[in-house]
Amino acid sequence: MISPKIEKSLNQQVQLEAESSQIYLAMASWAEVEGYNGISDFLFKHADEERIHMLKLIKFINERGGHGIIPALSQPAQKYKGIRPLFEQVLNHEIHVSNEINKLVDICLKEKDYTTHNFLQWYVSEQIEEEALARRVIDKLKLIGDDKGGLYLLDRDIVTIESALKTEKGGRG
Repeated sequence: MISPKIEKSLNQQVQLEAESSQIYLAMASWAEVEGYNGISDFLFKHADEERIHMLKLIKFINERGGHGIIPALSQPAQKYKGIRPLFEQVLNHEIHVSNEINKLVDICLKEKDYTTHNFLQWYVSEQIEEEALARRVIDKLKLIGDDKGGLYLLDRDIVTIESALKTEKGGRG
């Protein structure tokens, strides 16, 4: 049985994962309208992944005797100043998510809920990959600078950045 404190904390994480999905969905739509189809596809995929993270939490809460709550969401931003500021926002958001997951892990340890602690280790590992991926894209954007040809190539090849990172890290592909 899950404690009320951990159930509440996990449901807050459900909300954060849902918000993440919405944010990336809005970014993907903007990128698509701006003609960045590769970046758009990349962000649509990440929006789906965040939704899966949310569903995984809901199912876990329910299986442990709690109630996974489906959150109301506010509308995310609809316009961005450019690709680099967009990915800087992605990185900042992923750092925020990592911090919240770390707080959850800490609560689990204090509550001696080792089952939930074990469950959350997947999220800890996932966040390491998410932050590394955002940093790698930003590094590429710094190299490109204002070069439109470089931005075109990044848009075309962005999926290879993720694949290369997962291969290097021995990720889940």
